[in-house]
Amino acid sequence: MPTVAPLDLEGHCLAAVFLGDVPHFALADGAIHRLDHGHKTVQANDGLLAALHDGANDRLITGGEDGKIFAVTAGGNTAELATAGKKWITSVAAGPQGAVAYASGKIAYVRFADGKTREFSHPRSVEGLAFSPKGMRFGVARYNGATLHFPAADGKPVELEWAGAHTGITFSPDGGFVVTTMQENALHGWKLADGKHMRMSGYPGKVKSLSWSAKGKWLASSGAPAAIVWPFSGKDGPMGKAPLELGTRGNAMVTSVACHPSQDVVAIGYDDGMVMAVRFTDAREVLLRRPGKGAITSMMWDKEERRVAFGSAAGDCGVIDISA
Repeated sequence: MPTVAPLDLEGHCLAAVFLGDVPHFALADGAIHRLDHGHKTVQANDGLLAALHDGANDRLITGGEDGKIFAVTAGGNTAELATAGKKWITSVAAGPQGAVAYASGKIAYVRFADGKTREFSHPRSVEGLAFSPKGMRFGVARYNGATLHFPAADGKPVELEWAGAHTGITFSPDGGFVVTTMQENALHGWKLADGKHMRMSGYPGKVKSLSWSAKGKWLASSGAPAAIVWPFSGKDGPMGKAPLELGTRGNAMVTSVACHPSQDVVAIGYDDGMVMAVRFTDAREVLLRRPGKGAITSMMWDKEERRVAFGSAAGDCGVIDISA
């Protein structure tokens, strides 16, 4: 049976990540807590709105109400990367060669590793950001679709149109597909080679969490009483194919998903604080954590593939050791 090392904090956890082999928990007040031979804390932003793990550089990128972008590395070292004055930073993304993107209002910014910054204005507010894994290219989720920019060049952006409010964005690991979360209970996707649309609808709730499987053949999503896992192994992605429904529970909604680093397994977090691991091939379930306080908001596997860090909307955080 997996064991759980709990960390009971006050407030909403935006990101639960491993930096090195140390679990870090970023809370909405801007405090970054870590379990490193005891409970330790460092303050980054004054009011945190966006945080994500930069896997290539093993750091946490944060943005907040103070208009600042920080990089947090193992051991609680914080470095201010950029500032947008008194504007709220609502979204962040990490890209190749140490580049970082962040957004405030209608403007997306890209900061290159050498400190140079470029601005990209949009007609409506920027809701989500993501870098492509292939080349220096980043995507913006916006009203009525997505915009793809090449920040190192001066070419025209690529506009991907689809009516409605798009709130988040992700590229497939091979760079061939873009998928957005929407204000309505749906995902929308584009195949970049030919612009074909992928409608992924039928969710009872909003999709707030997405995770690609190790080889990019599957995209797991929250927003239903099960993890909805779309097949992306064919050349047209999930078009005309039904998704897997894993970890179905009649009385709880999935709020967070985190695919295993190497196997076709997904960790599933629910709105009652429960966490399960489920295998894609046979839907076999393993209970990782019993229900707790608050909906699970973030999860991440460690490099050893032994532990899962998790955080909740109520600050009910911790680490699950599945090798125990």
